[in-house]
Amino acid sequence: MILDFEPGDRVVNPLKKDWGIGQVQSIIKEKVTVNFENKGKIVINAKNINLEKIDDE
Repeated sequence: MILDFEPGDRVVNPLKKDWGIGQVQSIIKEKVTVNFENKGKIVINAKNINLEKIDDE
């Protein structure tokens, strides 16, 4: 499994849009730690949830 994220990337959880925009803190194998603006720091298993990367313009 290859993830297209790196620390500092901005993402959203498509299943929990109310969490707001999150910033990737760390990635260890399939575990992605994200700090969401409305939810705080959450560890997400990327095998179960497909985070959507936000491209900065």
